[in-house]
Amino acid sequence: MAEAPGSGRRSLYKATGSPSWKEAFRQGCLERMRNSRDRLLNRYRQAGGGVPGSAQSTLLVHEVMEEEWSALRSVEGRPEASAQLEEPLDLAVLEEIQQELADQERSIIGEYEKSLQFDERCLSIILAEWEANPLICPVCTKLVTLGPR
Repeated sequence: MAEAPGSGRRSLYKATGSPSWKEAFRQGCLERMRNSRDRLLNRYRQAGGGVPGSAQSTLLVHEVMEEEWSALRSVEGRPEASAQLEEPLDLAVLEEIQQELADQERSIIGEYEKSLQFDERCLSIILAEWEANPLICPVCTKLVTLGPR
């Protein structure tokens, strides 16, 4: 006994057409987070870089999720998408997506902090080299030192 292609039981187990709203929402949120890297780093800088752990993980996550949810709901001309959004929201799925975004946010901030530490080490090495080996001014040919006089 074959089921009709659009029957209720089959639609529970077989995905037809576009991906589920959950996967579309997840992918959209991750893409928005990647594209919002500058905005995230600017907020991190404004916070002074010393944001506590729980607040740090939510600098941009909620905003990205809200933007993507609005974009997903505003898609016109896709009746299957709006029908999927009418399904009951699965809080566990939303929390999982939020956790993924928070992990990605922490990863971006971690990369930024590593870059800052590298820059500080390079600057320290350059300054130490200048202090150890004074320069000769090409204009006046006098010895130039960076240390106190």
